[in-house]
Amino acid sequence: MGVLLQREEEGTLTPVLSHGHVHFLWIKHANLYLVATTKKNGNASLVFSFLYKVVEVFCEYFKELEEESVRDNFVIVYELLDELMDFGFPQTTDSKILQEYITQEGNRLERGGGRVPSTVTNAVSWRSEGIRYKKNEVFIDVVEAVNLLVSASGSVVLSEVLGTIRLKVFLSGMPELRLGLNDRVLFELTGRGKNKSVELEDVKFHQCVRLSRFDNDRTIAFIPPDGDFELMSYRLHTQVKPLILIESIIEKFSHSRLEILVKAKGQFKKQSVANAVEIAVPVPSDADSPKVKTTAGSARYVPERNVLLWSIKSLPGGKEHLMRAHFGLPSVEKEEEEGRPPIAVRFEIPYFTVSGIQVRYMKIIEKSGYQALPWVRYITQSGGEQHPGTPTRDPQIPPGPPNPPEREPQIPPGPPNPPETPKSP
Repeated sequence: MGVLLQREEEGTLTPVLSHGHVHFLWIKHANLYLVATTKKNGNASLVFSFLYKVVEVFCEYFKELEEESVRDNFVIVYELLDELMDFGFPQTTDSKILQEYITQEGNRLERGGGRVPSTVTNAVSWRSEGIRYKKNEVFIDVVEAVNLLVSASGSVVLSEVLGTIRLKVFLSGMPELRLGLNDRVLFELTGRGKNKSVELEDVKFHQCVRLSRFDNDRTIAFIPPDGDFELMSYRLHTQVKPLILIESIIEKFSHSRLEILVKAKGQFKKQSVANAVEIAVPVPSDADSPKVKTTAGSARYVPERNVLLWSIKSLPGGKEHLMRAHFGLPSVEKEEEEGRPPIAVRFEIPYFTVSGIQVRYMKIIEKSGYQALPWVRYITQSGGEQHPGTPTRDPQIPPGPPNPPEREPQIPPGPPNPPETPKSP
């Protein structure tokens, strides 16, 4: 720990520290450091993946992982670490399986039945046997987060789409699922051309997916865990326009006042609506006495963040709204910083994706032959913001993120079983 703190003070801190013949690989979560040690030239990616998995398991058990929760539950922490790793090799890292035989009541540890479930030694370690539901359903959420940065001149500086496909599974027995997407590689293999297809990059799958099958014919086949889990994630580097266009005029009168005019316009289809829109407009740290008027929603000054926060409950496509703000400035001005962050925009638009990705089908195969309904939902969200400085002399702050979809994907016709078309929830 002393080496880590020393490196931190010197500004030479790295994720891997060496002291003598021992290598320390560490991550930080809240106020805790999780450290793995090795004397060999181990696989660093495996070690870091394991450390993050430990954090995930502890959060499942304790809700929040911090120093106090570790002190209050140290017996369970020891038991979990004993099951998570043996002799330096990761073992059972699925929290749902661990909760079957390491249970928790308050701060007391209990053993479930005194017998380790067969799931731990099964080939399918992420799903228990004997699961039964009266109604068999699968809920599919396709969620895309859009990261976009636009310069003061209106040109797109950064543009990327981060997508995830999450499933909530309520299926009996040990079913096999097959998911079909409008994957460009698959369309080219089957001679369907590139129309209405999406080229996925940096695809990452849950451990349940059969990678050999995906490599052969691009079919996503898997036996799913029970309940909620992330099936896959992907990235798209596409040039897109802002979904919500921000135009601003900021006039600063020395030793007197600051006038701000912001216009927000929905640049997506009229049938769609952006919900929970939040526009953060940066203001000088020495500004005071705010007076704000808006044509929709409400605005409030947040002095601890030095922003004016404009909240709009819903913004339909094609609509635009205005916000006018007046701030007082002190007679003695604070020394100007080199730049200021851009306006940041957050929102959520249901029922379409920016990339145009579609769930074409979901097959559910189980030996008992029951019928099950898949439900599909598409959501586009604003992603994380980057805040490079912009010249203070430029009266226009660059518009915030996201981008318009080229088309709205249609809800897939559903699996061969059942025959009827599922509706979007």
